[in-house]
Amino acid sequence: MPEEPEQPAQLPSPAEFNRQLMADFRANGGQVGGMFAGAPLVLLTTTGARSGHPRSNPAVYARDGDRLLVFASNGGGDKNPDWYHNLLADPRLTVEIADGTGGVDRFPATAEPLAGEERDRQYAAQCERDPAFAAYQQGTDRTIPVIALHRLNAADPARHRAIADHLVRVHAELRDELADLRKQAAARQTASGTPRPAPPLGEQLTRHCLTLCGALHEHHTNEDGAFTELERQFPELAPGIARLREEHKTVARTLAELEALIADPDPAADLVGELDRLTSGLEEHFAYEEEQLLPALYGRGR
Repeated sequence: MPEEPEQPAQLPSPAEFNRQLMADFRANGGQVGGMFAGAPLVLLTTTGARSGHPRSNPAVYARDGDRLLVFASNGGGDKNPDWYHNLLADPRLTVEIADGTGGVDRFPATAEPLAGEERDRQYAAQCERDPAFAAYQQGTDRTIPVIALHRLNAADPARHRAIADHLVRVHAELRDELADLRKQAAARQTASGTPRPAPPLGEQLTRHCLTLCGALHEHHTNEDGAFTELERQFPELAPGIARLREEHKTVARTLAELEALIADPDPAADLVGELDRLTSGLEEHFAYEEEQLLPALYGRGR
C-alpha cells in the first residue's frame, strides 16, 4: 500500500507563538531561540484599551540614552498592533528586559510616541541596525510608530507621593466598586438569603463585575512592576512587599473564580457569599498594603 503522505506541521497561532516566546524569555533570562535568537527583545505589559486587563507582548527594542525605543511594526501589517493602541489609551506599562546577569529586570515605565523628524530619524536608524524594518515599512502604507519608553525614577520624592496618592485613590475606588457590586447582587436574593430560582445576573451586574475584575488586574499588574523599584529605594519594605506579591496571586485566583461564576451562573451559587469572601480578603490586603507602603512613600517613619 502506498504510504500516507505526511501532514504538514500545524503552525501555532500568533497568540500561542507569543505566549511560548514570552515563556522562554522569562525562563532564560531574556534570551530566546528560534527565529528571534539574538534579537534584542523586551516584554511590554499594557492595559487593554477595551478590556482593562493586562496584555503582554514581545517587541524588538533599541537603546537611546536612558530610554528604550520600540517599533509598532506588526510585521509590516496594515494595522498597528493592539499593544500600541493600548499605550495610546494608557501610556503606563511594565517593561521586562534581560538584566545582563541571567535574570530579567522588570520595571514600570511610561510610553511616548515619537513624531515628525525625530520619529523618522529613529526609524531610519533602526532600519540600518536591522534591514527587516525597512521591509516592514515598504510593505504597508501606514507610518510605523516609534515609541520611547521612559523608566520611572523611584528615587524622586515627588514620584513617591504621586504613587501614594494613586494607591489611596485606587483603593477607595475599588472599595466603592465592591460595595456597589455586592448591593446589586444582594438585590437578586430573597430576604432570607436564599438565591431565587435561576436568577438572571443581569447585563449591568455582569458588566460591573467584569469591570471590577479588570480594574483589579490592572492595579496589581502595575503594582508588581513598581515593587522592584520600591525595594531598591526602601530595602526595609522587602518583607512586606514579598507578602503583597503572594497576596496578589491569591487575589488573582479569587478573581478567576468570580469571573467563572459570572460567565456561567449557577442558580444555586451564593454570589453574595462569594463577594463577601472577596471583599474580606481584599480589605485585609488593602489595609496591609497601606500600612506597609504609605509611611515610606509619604516620607514618614524612616
